[in-house]
Amino acid sequence: MPEHFYETGSPFIPAKPPPSSTKREDRVANKASQSWLILIYQAKIADFFRKITVTWSKNLVNHYLCFNVENPYDDQHPYTFKTDLKASQFWNKKGLKNFEIDGKRAFVYWDFRQAKFSSNPAPSSDYYVAIVYEDEIVLLLGDSLNDAYKRTKKRPTFPEATLLCKKQNVYGKKLFCTRALLGDGKEEHDIVIENSLFGPGDPEMWISIDGIWTIRILNLNWRFRGNETISMNDTSIQIYWDVHDWLFNESSPSYGLFIFKPNTIECASSANKENDDSIQGFCHVLYALKMG
Repeated sequence: MPEHFYETGSPFIPAKPPPSSTKREDRVANKASQSWLILIYQAKIADFFRKITVTWSKNLVNHYLCFNVENPYDDQHPYTFKTDLKASQFWNKKGLKNFEIDGKRAFVYWDFRQAKFSSNPAPSSDYYVAIVYEDEIVLLLGDSLNDAYKRTKKRPTFPEATLLCKKQNVYGKKLFCTRALLGDGKEEHDIVIENSLFGPGDPEMWISIDGIWTIRILNLNWRFRGNETISMNDTSIQIYWDVHDWLFNESSPSYGLFIFKPNTIECASSANKENDDSIQGFCHVLYALKMG
């Protein structure tokens, strides 16, 4: 849990945000709009460390999963795989398709039969997606790991793929929720951003992690861009925000940008340390689209 509450622009005891009355509207907006989730991994494939970009996208008509694998010989033409999750044949059985990497076939295995979905375009649990290349699992998504190992009869590469960046968009009015890795393992943490932009007082914004309000930004008209650093367990987390559009753009949706970048305390205090194998380089980028 966060050790301190940071309030920008004021030394006073932090105030909790007012209760949100728009949660239902936020859920409706989420369902009706284009949503996407982008995960960027670094994986070892055929003796090269390459970036694999995983994109989940969903709207009322389409629901896609796409992989772009970095091509070290031509950075303008990555190796691409795409499948439609709404196609009826996709849900009838476990899937297996292939695509080409460096002239050889890579195989994509998936099982979504028991998968649980929310408003997020990616499943929340009970699924796996595995990319197999040259008898190794180069990327494995989901929580049904043993099922994936049994199905593919393969084991992960060493080292396993590392998540470098997570990008996501969410829709709402006063409340925006996401989940992010924050440097203390593979467990994601709940992040809630809430705002009070209209009313008798000055606009304000609050950010909480795992139910603890960690930052309160006062005078948002003047502090619509900024950054703060908080400490959580053994992790220093830099939080950046830009909500200029929320305040000064009359079109809808208007977007706010948030970046959460964790560093372990050890790594943050060792500026010259190289080849750190923690999640030091990870960042979470959130595009919060405000409706109305």
